[in-house]
Amino acid sequence: MKQLDPLLPEAQVDPDERPALDWPTDPWDDADATGQVERLRRQTRPIKWIVYLAMVLVIVGILIAGAVGWWYLGKINPEGAPGEIQSFTVDESDDLETIAARLEAVGVVSDAGVFEWYVERDGGLEITPGYYELRPNDHMGNVLGVLRTPPGQTYSKVTFPEGFTVARMAERLGGTVDRMSAEDFLTAATDGSIRSVWQPPGVNSLEGLLFPDTYQVSNAESEGQVIERLIGLMERVGNQEDIVNRSAALGRTPYEILIIASMIEREAKIPEDRAKISRVIHNRLFSSTLNPDNPFPLQIDAAVLYGGQQLGLDPEMPFSELRQIPSPWNTYLRTDLPATPIANPGRASIRAALNPAPNPAPGDPLCVGLPNPSECFYFYYVLADEDGGHAFAATAEQHQANVNAAAAAGLL
Repeated sequence: MKQLDPLLPEAQVDPDERPALDWPTDPWDDADATGQVERLRRQTRPIKWIVYLAMVLVIVGILIAGAVGWWYLGKINPEGAPGEIQSFTVDESDDLETIAARLEAVGVVSDAGVFEWYVERDGGLEITPGYYELRPNDHMGNVLGVLRTPPGQTYSKVTFPEGFTVARMAERLGGTVDRMSAEDFLTAATDGSIRSVWQPPGVNSLEGLLFPDTYQVSNAESEGQVIERLIGLMERVGNQEDIVNRSAALGRTPYEILIIASMIEREAKIPEDRAKISRVIHNRLFSSTLNPDNPFPLQIDAAVLYGGQQLGLDPEMPFSELRQIPSPWNTYLRTDLPATPIANPGRASIRAALNPAPNPAPGDPLCVGLPNPSECFYFYYVLADEDGGHAFAATAEQHQANVNAAAAAGLL
């Protein structure tokens, strides 16, 4: 074998003459035996699902936020044009919650809760009582803008208690609202220019046809407009009590029922007496109808006193003299109802007039000893205690005993 010259560079050595190098073989030199790097699938799979879930939640959140935002915008600015202007009253007792609830009830806003939220995040609302002009289905921003503007119409609160006459209502209105005239109110309520659906022909006075309640009287209203509101509420209450059908069932007209209700209003001092006084009045009227030759007058003292006022008689005149003076309201001399109501009754008296109490049962102490206990009727009553309660009787003898007891107690 030819020897290599160790001084010659390797490049000058003939490759064929290079000696074969006998390197040791390592197990990792075999490509087939080389290991492959395996992914940790069990570790990467949960991470992948967490990423997917996070992406889904983000997308769902965006969709929900968009839907809520779209719904909210629809509540703030509803579709369609706003409706016709209507009056809305803000009372002294109102707060944002009550105002929002009533705005929703009348259709000015579609959602009270959203309106409250909107107002609170837009600087709040300083509530000013008065009359406001609002449009149903309007943008909440416009509604809030109107409520933040001092109302063009302010009002005065006027309370007409149950049992007030037209004359006393006139005095109350004129004394409460500076620009209102008691004289103008009284004229409008008695000259026949304003009428109720239950007012019979030939009767001009609205006595008994004005509902007693608390009213907000606008500075833009006239006395006549106030009267129309009083009439309107009386008619609404009467209809709620089914006055047309119930009065017919009793053989009366709605106006006659209001006459009876006005006497109950003036006579009853405690609630539980109303229905019994109503029964006494109905019984006496029915008795007079059955026995026209021997009528049973109502003998309602309050009606006689009202007649004296209408006639302008001395209010200090003894009642024993007053009841001898004829008048359309003297129920001692008349055998039927007074010509008109004697006051303006409230709901409880109207209800009592339409629903008189049943007569005492045969076993009632009032009926024991009567020739026919099954024919026992309430016909009398008289003041019985300092609270205004009355004692009721079926016979004149029982009534006289009650009168004597009341006189002895200093009640008469």
